[in-house]
Amino acid sequence: MSKEIKEQPDAENPEELLGLKLTAPEKWAAGIPAVTAAMADIVQEAGFVRGMKGLFKMNKKDGFDCSGCAWPDPDDDRSPIAEYCENGAKALAEEATTKKLTADFFAQNSVADLAKLNDYEIGKKGRIAQPVYLPKGGTHYEPISWDEAFKKIAAKLNSLASPNEAAFYTSGRTSNEASFTYQLFIREFGTNNMPDCSNMCHESTSFGLAEAIGIGKGTVILNDFYDTDAIVVIGQNPGTNHPRMLTALQKAKENGAQIIAVNPLHEAGLMGFKNPQTVRGVLGINTHLADLYLQVKINGDMALLKAIEKLLYKAELENPGKVFDQEFIASNTVGYEAFLNHLNQFNLDHLAQECGVPLTQIEQAADMLKDKSRIIICWAMGVTQHKNGVATVKEIVNLAILKGAIGKPGSGLCPVRGHSNVQGNRTMMIFDKPKPQQLDKLKEVFGFEPPREHGYDVVESIQAMHEGKLKVFFAMGGNFLSATPDTTYTAEAMRKLEMSVHVSTKLNRGHLVHGDEALILPTLSRSDKDIIDGKAQFISCENSMGVVQMSKGMLEPISKDLMNENQIICKLAKATLGSRSVISWDKYEKSYDAVRDDIAKVIPGFDDYNSKVRIPGGFYLPNGPRQGKFNSKDYGDRIGFNIADLPEHHMAADEYRMTTIRSHDQFNTTIYGLDDRYRGIHNERRVIFMNEEDIQKSGFKSGEQVDLYNYHGGIERVARLFVVVPYGIPKGNTATYYPEANVLIPIDSVAENSNTPTSKLVFIKVKKHQEPLITAVWSS
Repeated sequence: MSKEIKEQPDAENPEELLGLKLTAPEKWAAGIPAVTAAMADIVQEAGFVRGMKGLFKMNKKDGFDCSGCAWPDPDDDRSPIAEYCENGAKALAEEATTKKLTADFFAQNSVADLAKLNDYEIGKKGRIAQPVYLPKGGTHYEPISWDEAFKKIAAKLNSLASPNEAAFYTSGRTSNEASFTYQLFIREFGTNNMPDCSNMCHESTSFGLAEAIGIGKGTVILNDFYDTDAIVVIGQNPGTNHPRMLTALQKAKENGAQIIAVNPLHEAGLMGFKNPQTVRGVLGINTHLADLYLQVKINGDMALLKAIEKLLYKAELENPGKVFDQEFIASNTVGYEAFLNHLNQFNLDHLAQECGVPLTQIEQAADMLKDKSRIIICWAMGVTQHKNGVATVKEIVNLAILKGAIGKPGSGLCPVRGHSNVQGNRTMMIFDKPKPQQLDKLKEVFGFEPPREHGYDVVESIQAMHEGKLKVFFAMGGNFLSATPDTTYTAEAMRKLEMSVHVSTKLNRGHLVHGDEALILPTLSRSDKDIIDGKAQFISCENSMGVVQMSKGMLEPISKDLMNENQIICKLAKATLGSRSVISWDKYEKSYDAVRDDIAKVIPGFDDYNSKVRIPGGFYLPNGPRQGKFNSKDYGDRIGFNIADLPEHHMAADEYRMTTIRSHDQFNTTIYGLDDRYRGIHNERRVIFMNEEDIQKSGFKSGEQVDLYNYHGGIERVARLFVVVPYGIPKGNTATYYPEANVLIPIDSVAENSNTPTSKLVFIKVKKHQEPLITAVWSS
């Protein structure tokens, strides 16, 4: 007897189809279907009583901050019904689930078997209920005590030849308090190796805005949306990624604002909104959102912005002083004439061709903006995750300063952050490239000399793992493997580690592709009660618009063997640093107030932190550009016009541009379900959206199975077994979901200056699916 054995998919990228069902894409978001979907998840995972108890406290002034996106809560009254969105409810369902993973679960399920599951199946197993350890050569995670876990990690860290042989990752869910103690421990240990999720998303924003205006954050507050004349939403899909933003857009429309949407795909949440908290929404009455929808090619944004600016300049020449804010330009900028000379080099027809938008539509956009000065420009990863991401952010700044649309009410720059405290992490000094004055302050307050050498970011950490320069990887939250680019390369790197450690609430693929030894340390979620010495505690978070507010969990944890993130850090610090530490870790471990007292000594804007954070709704951090005070890198109190060329795209005749996107049933790498109802996708994630003409031209048909290939740097990367779906996307452009397509994103394809992976533009070839080759034959 003989049997042919086919090559199996790697554990980091399982390949299977589930049975795709298609419906027509939606032209509006939310409504009663959103309520139904949210409630179904809550009841299924947490039960009605527990789930509703959590929902009624989510995003309330006396409740807890949603662990999903970083969209701000209203400063004034908040909804008595639901201050959350569908995806926020699904995020709560994930963490409030009553399912839990005990020692029995890990004894019955090997790491290899768990790795065969898809990401949705892994995530739905439940909350991790106790610390577990995978010994070298082991096949199953085993229970371990907290003390023994800390001893093992500390022993490994202290055995390293240099602190720089360890890297410490942070996800956006980590609180201000835990972020501060985390970076303090890492720096006292002796390294700045602090890769974080900002490196993969808005790093281009942080870098570009910091250089241009002096702060790597946006300049608007939520109330600006209610008092503006125009909103430009570019490279962002609020209906799926920041659904509560739809309410702000709706209110802006009701107050007379016009909205311009810029996106390669027609997205339901940019076209219409049925607000389920209003009678009109319940009755199915749709608020039309985008007055103009500009369907750009992938990475056509720079050409589009330049075309709009050129048309505005033409209008300014016809009506001097009526289109550009000459007073603002004269008082606050540098390089205006050089920028105009640069614009004159471009041909409008060529710019229209490069961005893929008909010139007549670009002219409409310019007409909508030319008589307005109260303009808000919003963007997300559709702008930042490109090679020219930093330059495009600075081009957005160019447009804003031409119109004087910054530093006054109803105007400004609005990068919309993806994770609920990703901005707070950076404020708390989670950064591989700290400023000298920040390190000086740490030395002044705590008395130790922090390392001055820059550390590794995400991409550099993966490369260092491959090269054997990193031995230990510690992750404070997140799903590092699935979130990062070049999945196969990253998995190979992770397997070269001597130890990998993850602080987590739920199981994910990052736990299943590991170092020689691996540990999972289970922590409390945002909605969990955090009790220290019998007293309920609270943490704090910073949203996209610089508001810091308290977050107080109120659900009973699913296990008594969980520990909050701050306690995990403090106990690890004591185990690792011992008597050589100069920091009072015992004090921090027992009191968030003690942590906040010292944050106030170190971080600007946090004076009297413990008092201000107790004010319902929190407080705003200082933001100079919001008040019209700038501090650019090269020009001090003036903003320099940035001069950038158009990006060049060198493609073979049979190549397509590919962008990775979220489905509506996921948040980052957490998969809530297998439907993307706004795009008409049901029970499947391995799909590739293509223009119908491209499908016909290539000899494919709807529903055909294909494989996707990338050949960057002469290396073949392949994502097998995807289903072709016709969709409204420009010719030559395609879209796929991440993390399934992250295997195609080259590790060395990064944004200039920010080093962000170019997840929004990869060049691929699409070929008919080929079954894996037969690699072995055995007989008996």
